[in-house]
Amino acid sequence: MADAYDRGHTRETALPAQADADERVTCTLCPHACRLRAGETGFCRARENVGGVIRAKNYGRLTALALDPIEKKPLYHFHPGSFILSVGSFGCNLACPFCQNAAIAMADDSIETEDVSPERLAALAADLRRRAPGNLGVAFTYNEPLVGFEYILDTAPLLHAAGMRVVLVTNGMISDEPLARLLPHVDAMNIDLKGWREEHYRRLGGNLETVKATIARAAEMCHVEVTTLIVPGMNDGTEDMDEEARWLASLSPDLPLHISRYFPRHRLSTPPTPIETVDRLTAIAARHLHHVHRGNC
Repeated sequence: MADAYDRGHTRETALPAQADADERVTCTLCPHACRLRAGETGFCRARENVGGVIRAKNYGRLTALALDPIEKKPLYHFHPGSFILSVGSFGCNLACPFCQNAAIAMADDSIETEDVSPERLAALAADLRRRAPGNLGVAFTYNEPLVGFEYILDTAPLLHAAGMRVVLVTNGMISDEPLARLLPHVDAMNIDLKGWREEHYRRLGGNLETVKATIARAAEMCHVEVTTLIVPGMNDGTEDMDEEARWLASLSPDLPLHISRYFPRHRLSTPPTPIETVDRLTAIAARHLHHVHRGNC
């Protein structure tokens, strides 16, 4: 059997790469479209040009593993009361100064990890399913799971074959082609919608229209809930929340929205979001959506 590093780059899971005349290769996973010379790693710190092929450096390399309540993802309307095996690796294709999991999301391959093959992860998930309190499946979370696209594609069919669910907790920064390949293997997603202004996303190294497209396409194919972390002075405007909720309702008024309270983390020391702000924005969103939840309050 090939080792974990090689398994992630079989013909079935490899993404197309675009080579330039100067021998740079473009990673096609997300809108960053990083152009990498041999040995270079992309913006996400998890994808590298190895001999002209973009490879996931974090394939099967786990930094975190825990059995969590499904509500912690947060998913309130997908098998409520269940537990799910949650796994994380390293790397992220955003650079949020308020990152809640910076120790792994902002890490590179120098971080300590444990190699866990797709078969081993599926077996562990199945074993937990047989014990109290049970296990719904696997949630790829903690860091940005999409930068480990190949690992998800290799693991998801094994989980489904065992009757388990596949969940992603993601920022939604993924290009159309890999998203189309991934969605048939996903049962539920919680997608971060970090704000309603393109300039806010640019400060984070992201793209609002890409995230909106991910939400819209995913909502057609699997269960989707959306989370907006409210950071004072960044994305706490009344008009913005009204427009965001109105747009989500245009997809479905039943689409759940989690409005979460920020606490100082990583490189941002702004005081926590006032609870009054969360309550105000929750009331605004509830004008358009049937399921609006307060988080971290």
